[in-house]
Amino acid sequence: MTSEREGMVTMTTREHGGAFFVAKTTPEAIFTPEDFTDEHKMIFKTTLDFVEGEVLPVVDQLEHQDWDLTVKLLKKAGQLGLLAADVPEAYEGLEMDKVSSSLIGEAMSRAGAFALSHGAHVGIGTLPIIFFGTDAQKRKYLPDLASGAKFAAYALTEPGSGSDALGARTTARLSADGKHWVLNGQKQYITNSAFADVFVVYAKIDGEHFSAFIVEREYPGVSTGPEEKKMGIKASSTRPLILEDVHVPVENLLGEKGRGHVIAFNILNIGRYKLAIGAVGGSKSALQTAVRYAKTREQFKQPIANFPLIQGKIADMQTRLFVAETIAYRTTGAIDAALGAVDLSGDQAGQTAAKAIAEFAIECSINKVFGSEMLDFVVDEGVQIHGGAGFIQDYAIERMYRDSRINRIFEGTNEINRLLVPGTLLKMAMKGEVNLLGAAAAVQNEVTGPIEPADESAPFGIEEHAVEMTRKLFLVAGGMAVQKYGPKIESEQEVLADLADIGIALYAMESALLRAQKSAAAGAPNAALQSDMVKLFVAQTFPQVEVLAREVLAVLEEGDGLKLGLSIIRRLSKLTPQNTVVLKRRIAARVLEAEQYLA
Repeated sequence: MTSEREGMVTMTTREHGGAFFVAKTTPEAIFTPEDFTDEHKMIFKTTLDFVEGEVLPVVDQLEHQDWDLTVKLLKKAGQLGLLAADVPEAYEGLEMDKVSSSLIGEAMSRAGAFALSHGAHVGIGTLPIIFFGTDAQKRKYLPDLASGAKFAAYALTEPGSGSDALGARTTARLSADGKHWVLNGQKQYITNSAFADVFVVYAKIDGEHFSAFIVEREYPGVSTGPEEKKMGIKASSTRPLILEDVHVPVENLLGEKGRGHVIAFNILNIGRYKLAIGAVGGSKSALQTAVRYAKTREQFKQPIANFPLIQGKIADMQTRLFVAETIAYRTTGAIDAALGAVDLSGDQAGQTAAKAIAEFAIECSINKVFGSEMLDFVVDEGVQIHGGAGFIQDYAIERMYRDSRINRIFEGTNEINRLLVPGTLLKMAMKGEVNLLGAAAAVQNEVTGPIEPADESAPFGIEEHAVEMTRKLFLVAGGMAVQKYGPKIESEQEVLADLADIGIALYAMESALLRAQKSAAAGAPNAALQSDMVKLFVAQTFPQVEVLAREVLAVLEEGDGLKLGLSIIRRLSKLTPQNTVVLKRRIAARVLEAEQYLA
């Protein structure tokens, strides 16, 4: 499935974006954490050693917004190569695969909000130049950004435009001598703005053509406002960026005039799956913190870890984290394979990269939603396990709880990302990239006949059946919604959100199942644990899919049509229930023994 060359991983067969909605995927086709190479593991360990040795001892100081210390630590990260993973070798970077850069992000996320300073720099700050910059722009900026001589920030959001990025009011006009773009406006909530040297700024040329520019802090007219007083992520700088008649050299237009949306949306796609990677790393830290507390905190003359309800929480935290990790690296591997299959050199590199990334826009949105909500669940349960202590700032879980909340807003709110899942799928279907309408028609014909029950004698027979029925439920409900509303479906946000949640459940269940099957076939050490987690997750998730399908149907139909539709949903939703109590106790026992996340 994979081949290794100088630490790079290339998929010899690759997934295609959105295809999981209409067709089964084989275990061999997906990348999983079990596929990490020795070099991947070394990169992760190097980053984790840096976090544990350099960052965690000064977390309290960072929380008090010591930006000089932040910069010092980022420069140390640069010396270790932890800022250069995505930068091409031609521009003094390490040009690693996306799995490697994701592993750096996961390990860094254990450093609290310092991880945002790192992530904003190497991700949304630097990637626009990597993918869309000219050779001259790359030679000027990338070596310094890779080494830590300079730091980057991404300036898209404005006071009046958040999710509606194209509603930006910042303007750019050509100077009389034709040598500069003159920018005016204000950006809001800009990460790293206290110390960033380079900003990727979006503005409308002549108030009309949405475009991107590389803006240096030293340009006259560039300034930042005061630090925002935030609920969490206090160790990350967040300030307004103010632009007053800023003269930006014409050669600093990034990409094409009026094509800034291509850069913005594709960089956000990358930001979304990387956010999910960060949520995985943060959740592993939170789970470990909660488990160790549960084993030392005594009530009624015994550790609270002995109580079944606490064990149930630990099992649920572990299981959701396993699923989030699985979909995050499945998507990372798929994007790696897509980028590895195209030529990213030459003048068309940006357009080629954008197309490869955009292919997985749905999966990126799914990761963002599932990962951020998983993290919120894990830290919330972590606080609950701590009891009153979880509300006290002396305990790390309190900071984790506050820091988590922003992730459901970052990189497009979860509401926007839910709308993007079915909306993007329909656009792909209209372009012929996914045979959605054909698959929906086939399923609608199929469900009028008998439905084959699950083969309960086969390994994962129940889980395979649940995944396939979820796919059919999505196609039935989605097909009926498209038939009723046509192009106007984009206004039916409640229906779209329910369809998105069915799609998220499908991708999550299928990914976890495929990983467990792959591990079982390889005789992996934790195959039995993975089997238990898949069985638990499917048992908990599949009933929710039925509820969502019923909600959609109730909007679409009434009378006899509703009764017929409900009968179809009932037949597709039949599944033998699992003994989740036994599953949770087995999972919790393994985690408590290890005192950390296991997979």
